[in-house]
Amino acid sequence: MADSDRPADEDETRYVEVDTRAGRVRGAWRPVPGSDVRSAAFLGIPFAQPPVGDLRFAAPVPPEPWDGVRDALVYGATPQRTPLAEVTLIPEPSVPGDATLNVNVFTPRPGDPDAALPVIVWIHGGGFTAGSPASSWYDGTAFNRDGVVTVTVSYRLGFDGFGWIPGAPANRGVRDWLAALEWVRDNVAAFGGDPGRVTIAGQSAGGGAVLTLLGMPAAQDLFHAAWSLSGALANVSKERAGTLSAKIARLAGVSANRAGFASVDEGVLAGLQDKALHDDSGDRLAGIRTLLEDGLSWGPVVDGELLPQPTIEAIRSGMGADKPLVLGAADDEFTMVTDAAKAKLRWIPAGLALGKLGLPPRPRREYLAANRPQRRLGTAAVLGRYVTDVVFRAPVVRIADARGDATTWVYRFVWVSPSIGWACHCLDVPFWFDRLGSPEGIPHLAGDHPPQPLADAVHGAAVAFARETRPGWTPWSAQPGTTRLFGVGPSARDVLPDGYASVRALL
Repeated sequence: MADSDRPADEDETRYVEVDTRAGRVRGAWRPVPGSDVRSAAFLGIPFAQPPVGDLRFAAPVPPEPWDGVRDALVYGATPQRTPLAEVTLIPEPSVPGDATLNVNVFTPRPGDPDAALPVIVWIHGGGFTAGSPASSWYDGTAFNRDGVVTVTVSYRLGFDGFGWIPGAPANRGVRDWLAALEWVRDNVAAFGGDPGRVTIAGQSAGGGAVLTLLGMPAAQDLFHAAWSLSGALANVSKERAGTLSAKIARLAGVSANRAGFASVDEGVLAGLQDKALHDDSGDRLAGIRTLLEDGLSWGPVVDGELLPQPTIEAIRSGMGADKPLVLGAADDEFTMVTDAAKAKLRWIPAGLALGKLGLPPRPRREYLAANRPQRRLGTAAVLGRYVTDVVFRAPVVRIADARGDATTWVYRFVWVSPSIGWACHCLDVPFWFDRLGSPEGIPHLAGDHPPQPLADAVHGAAVAFARETRPGWTPWSAQPGTTRLFGVGPSARDVLPDGYASVRALL
């Protein structure tokens, strides 16, 4: 909205302005329910130029400076082009436009560089192919109430962000994360934040992004702590990335190079990237087996340069060891998917079904023995837990163990949604942000009366970690196996000495 578009009688006390390195921006004050704190939101601030035209498939380029005051009152364009209702439980709107590389800043102390408040930078999920920072669930108001500045960032997704393209820099989406963090380093003090106390956080692919950055040499000076919620890593090999790109080029009828791919609309490429993964064999389990054996198809590529080695190896070598880390997962991230086939799966023995997914006999027996409570719930529950364990929960243990003495806390989110029937994927996000009053999506995911004490516990741990780098329980690095459970008992508090024992057969 330009200044000339404003009503003449508009209350200017509603707005606040801050100087960034590229120019002055105008945000809006908002009340914080149940508090005398005010929160200011600055939305859609560019951290790089729109990645279109000659800049498509290029590394991010700093934004052009502007004169006057730039309105930052509405969310910027989001990287994904279609609504995500069919593939995510989080309401993430699709905002049209080309300026997709932007940040949103939520702060209680705009224009006060002496405030030096801790900062959380949130990276959204979506399997590296979807998602948006414009969700009402990612609003940082509750963190502002508790003295934490919050920044949410966008990045290029799917093929445009991660496809292997000869003649173009690899890992463009990763470079977007770095550029956004550089923007935070250079500008967050003007919003009342401390660039020396930046915690990166994210969920699902966003949690994987956090772990990728933790193990990346180029990112080490851009943050001081990390929290990964249900982190999904995607250490795609150059060979696999190249094979997928070549297949997409054949499907598009273009040369497998930068000029060829640049001739194809981004929306068309997004459709082809899904088609390239389609299995024509009729095997219903093929996609799940591919996920279990090879991981995500799109995401950070181990290119030997920006990402010299797989994340787990980098972490084991000591990369990021100076940065405190919290990581964990929900107990049944994937089970709602297999639960849809419960009637058909009830006649198939759990051991046979796990064998179909590629689990060898000996670890299969050990896994079933360690998961007897889940086995009593039926084969669909066992398969859902198994996929959850392979993709999300076993990596928690591998990363915590790989960190050795580096300060690491581990948790599980175990509260069962009355709407979904499981402690499912995405369920912990509104609790982490303390957004149970969000007008969108909460009853669908968490029922009509989600427990506020649980939000107080989860969000309180996040605030304590951002402010003091101590979330409130014994670290795994001090007592390996120690796991905080979110959702147990009337106080929603409990700690187990070996909270991930049930995944050991998969390690």
